[in-house]
Amino acid sequence: MMDRIIDVLRHRIGKDEQAAKPHDWYAATVLTVRDDIIDRWIESTRRAYANGSKRVYYLSLEFLIGRLLRDALANLGLTHGVVEALRSHGLDLAALEELEPDAALGNGGLGRLAACFMESLASLDIPAYGYGIRYVNGMFRQHIADGWQMELPETWLSHGNPWEFDRRESAYRIGYGGEVVSKGDGVVWQPAEMVEASAVDTPVVGWRGKRVNTLRLWTAHALDPIRLDAFNAGDHAGALAGQVRADALVRVLYPADSSPAGQELRLRQEYFFTAASIQDILRRHTQAHGDVRSLPDHAAIQLNDTHPAVAVAELMRLLVDVHGLEFDEAWGITRGTIAYTNHTLLPEALESWPLPLFERLLPRHMQIVYAINSRLLREAGRAGMDNGAIAAISLIDEGGERRVRMANLAFAGAHSVNGVAALHTELMKSTVFSDLHRLYPDRINNKTNGVTPRRWLQQCNPGLTALVRDAIGDGFLDDAEAISALDGFAGDAAFQERVAEVKRSNKVALANHLKKLTGIWLDPDALFDVQIKRIHEYKRQLLNILETVALYDQVRSHPERDWVPRVKIFGGKAASSYHNAKLVIKLANDVARRINSDPSVGGLLKVVFVPNYNVSLAERIIPAADLSEQISTAGMEASGTGNMKFAMNGALTIGTLDGANIEIMERVGAENIVIFGLTADEVAARRRDGYDPRAVIEHSRELRQAVEAIASGVFSPDDPGRYAGLMGGLYHGDWFMCAADFDAYAAAQRQVDARWQDQAGWRQAAIHNIARVGWFSSDRTISEYAHGIWRVR
Repeated sequence: MMDRIIDVLRHRIGKDEQAAKPHDWYAATVLTVRDDIIDRWIESTRRAYANGSKRVYYLSLEFLIGRLLRDALANLGLTHGVVEALRSHGLDLAALEELEPDAALGNGGLGRLAACFMESLASLDIPAYGYGIRYVNGMFRQHIADGWQMELPETWLSHGNPWEFDRRESAYRIGYGGEVVSKGDGVVWQPAEMVEASAVDTPVVGWRGKRVNTLRLWTAHALDPIRLDAFNAGDHAGALAGQVRADALVRVLYPADSSPAGQELRLRQEYFFTAASIQDILRRHTQAHGDVRSLPDHAAIQLNDTHPAVAVAELMRLLVDVHGLEFDEAWGITRGTIAYTNHTLLPEALESWPLPLFERLLPRHMQIVYAINSRLLREAGRAGMDNGAIAAISLIDEGGERRVRMANLAFAGAHSVNGVAALHTELMKSTVFSDLHRLYPDRINNKTNGVTPRRWLQQCNPGLTALVRDAIGDGFLDDAEAISALDGFAGDAAFQERVAEVKRSNKVALANHLKKLTGIWLDPDALFDVQIKRIHEYKRQLLNILETVALYDQVRSHPERDWVPRVKIFGGKAASSYHNAKLVIKLANDVARRINSDPSVGGLLKVVFVPNYNVSLAERIIPAADLSEQISTAGMEASGTGNMKFAMNGALTIGTLDGANIEIMERVGAENIVIFGLTADEVAARRRDGYDPRAVIEHSRELRQAVEAIASGVFSPDDPGRYAGLMGGLYHGDWFMCAADFDAYAAAQRQVDARWQDQAGWRQAAIHNIARVGWFSSDRTISEYAHGIWRVR
């Protein structure tokens, strides 16, 4: 192996061993491994064509793939050989892996799920393409300045990306605006503006290298990158306007949409990558199979949330306008090919676009949406639905500003609509899609999310993986659910001790890393209480902070009590235009600064906010966590996948009966999880029947004191009124039920303290969690999609 790495170093990097820097060795290692991947990639592609295999096409605005070197080495079984080869030259593989930037292609659970699914598709030998955007600057790099989130551009591509391949032959023109004109018996869309979408491919390696699939990301180019007439006339900036517009499509994930320009850019982005992907799918299909009428037999298109929902209209446009099919026949093909995964019940996340904007940018698609809507509403009328239900089903929201409902379009144009946890799926039927469910009662189904155990156990927690292998053998490496054999060791005191040693080692490593990152020293013998996820009010980081403030007050007021030393670890990004979420980040940092500098709490309580949370940080934090905070308002979290990762690594969950927490509880046992708070039905009842949060706050002494302290400026002496509005929101509405659930949450945390003091019992529960969550492997999830939705083997 070392001879190959050195050959690459010399002939492709242009350095010898004496001149090579660490980044040169990293690049040479990647390119050497990549050579092995390419051979398998070509073989996988040829096999798919030779077998006439049905392909899965996964369209997602995000793919949070993280670093790829360790993943590729592990899945190919090359880790040991590369470690030894590099060691022979005094090099450390782990140090080289740290040089790889996290790919800035996603933000949260949606993108990480897509990455897990791509890995599982390859591991299960299912031919697949992932389609998305090659973001140059990602969402943003989070910098914390005086406790405030500052958004800086990600620069992950500044030194190139050794994993990707330009595919210049796969380039498509994407149009915007213009008009639709009659031509013969049909119509032709004549766009006013065109950009070119060009493919960039990254190989996705499955477990044991069984298959290598393709992540195809689109980058944008102006058809005329510079207008020389304008440039030579002195309008140097204007001459580049076309390329600037094209660049904007692929610069930033989720550009702020608080302005009309931001909304337009988002719609342009979504159509850009979706249209390129649908054109690519049809091109591949017609080359291999000829007739587009057989598309459902050879292609399964899965829409990952509403972002690519315009695929329904785009596929219809191509089938009718380009391939000459009648509308009804095209509609049958579209529905037979497309499936839709819903990830949210939040109305603001069920995308809709102002109708004038949609019609101006995509005039032909607007005509198609109207035509689909006409058929949909007539069908609803024939089914005897009343006017209210018909209005709810319509693809056009006629209330106030007219808007195009993308979730309804995705539902109407799909043969399958799935939720991502059992509760979420049932709530889809009874809330956001209740009328569409009545019209199509067989369309909604559940596919509970999962995570890949390769990255989220084997790679991020090698100590625990080795321990499990020693105990039960290697079967769980190929079948995640085989880890259930570990359950028999939960009561073994010697095994418990070994699990505890691995956990403490992980906590020491994390403490050392966070000391370098934040300057805060953490006691590895304290309980590591972790909430790392996107910052959003429904995820209730604020509830966690309120309880932290109450605990701080209790520790100071009652030093005689036997308090459990606790470290509160927060991490996550807030959307750049989400004021309250950014204020919560500032509050977390203000509370941390106050608590961490107060000698009266000694080593009993520490708080740290980890900046720029990403996949690589998650891989450090999750194996070190003792307690996993999954405390969303019941009925608002679709599934969650962090809850699965933490449990897989032996953390106990404190959580509400929300999302996949319910199924985790059913799997690990109610005695091995800490559940608190209102149920989804109880939350809905309080909102419906009236709820007085002021009375709740006044009735709870601990909560009242915490709210008053925050509101009065105890934690913000430089700006005493900073959090008055945030706390006022609790008194005057509390939509997310932080006050309603506070006392139950605080009591659950004291239950956690009591359990922690019984270390044998805690370790036993941790082992039960590890052993009983193999079902939450994304391999199981993908198998369910394959059999139940895609009809692939």
